[in-house]
Amino acid sequence: MKRRILLVDDEVAILLTLKAVLEISGFEVETAASAREAKMKIRAHEYHMVITDMRMESDRAGMEVVAAAKKSACRPAVAMLTAYPMPRSEGEDGADKLLVKPMNTSELLRQLEALLVTHEDAKCKEAEAELIRPASASQNGAPKPTVKQTSKPALRKSAQPVPAQKTKPTAKLAQAR
Repeated sequence: MKRRILLVDDEVAILLTLKAVLEISGFEVETAASAREAKMKIRAHEYHMVITDMRMESDRAGMEVVAAAKKSACRPAVAMLTAYPMPRSEGEDGADKLLVKPMNTSELLRQLEALLVTHEDAKCKEAEAELIRPASASQNGAPKPTVKQTSKPALRKSAQPVPAQKTKPTAKLAQAR
């Protein structure tokens, strides 16, 4: 299965060039020429990664795309593409990776592959933690999740009662009376 990428940039030349490079490298690429179009595609489709330009129709357009991707159910990796990096901006913008253009093609592909691997590893660890968390919560004294019983009364009537067994604590309690 090919990994799906949403590529967002308002400069058509960059959009088409990056799309070609990524497709040649084995990715399935969809494009969007604005933050608005990107947000609609993020809501409608699942992607492994979203790569967005920082500045498009507004200075905050890229941040809107990042926010939409982070809220997406499939939680794609997110890379911010910019020609105007600011000091200490990596990670502060919500993106997983800051890519500075222009960039060497092989370096871009190396960084994208590394981001996909680390992002998928993090998602797997989160999923494992979610599976472990309920069990450890019940061991620590937290209430166990309740299971709603859906048995029908007719099934209960036909069930054989389980004979009660007397245990020593019950016998001692009866002797004390």
